[in-house]
Amino acid sequence: MSKNNKLIAIINSETDPEKLHNWIRNARKQQADDVEQVAIQRLIEINALTNHDDPNDPLVLDFWKSITALEFALSDERGKTIRLTRTRQKISRVGVKKTLEDLAVSAKASDGYFLLRDRGMLDMSAEAVVLRHPALFDDEIIKAAQSRLDANSDD
Repeated sequence: MSKNNKLIAIINSETDPEKLHNWIRNARKQQADDVEQVAIQRLIEINALTNHDDPNDPLVLDFWKSITALEFALSDERGKTIRLTRTRQKISRVGVKKTLEDLAVSAKASDGYFLLRDRGMLDMSAEAVVLRHPALFDDEIIKAAQSRLDANSDD
């Protein structure tokens, strides 16, 4: 049992992104990895809710969590706010499902995929999103997503 269970419970119900950012900073200072990870995950959830356009579509919400996770990782790495502008534009043009399909079947994994992998966040990759919603995709897309995750799981 973590000594931070009470704080983690509070973080899991927090809706203010600024408070979550503060908890992340404080957890890093105190090397409280469990608190930091919970606060990051909660921040991703909260930000994803504000970015997607269909609150009733689990695929859309799931992919926005993926985008938000990657934007957070990039912003954290570079020390400034980073947005996946080209990905966001593609979503506007072709939609979430087509964007996911294209990412899954592309010949080479995206830079974002490797950034997520290196941070232990492959569960937030587009490929993982596809696998969580198999009924929405053709077998070719599912196989490509699974193949990419399998090929890079041991790197």
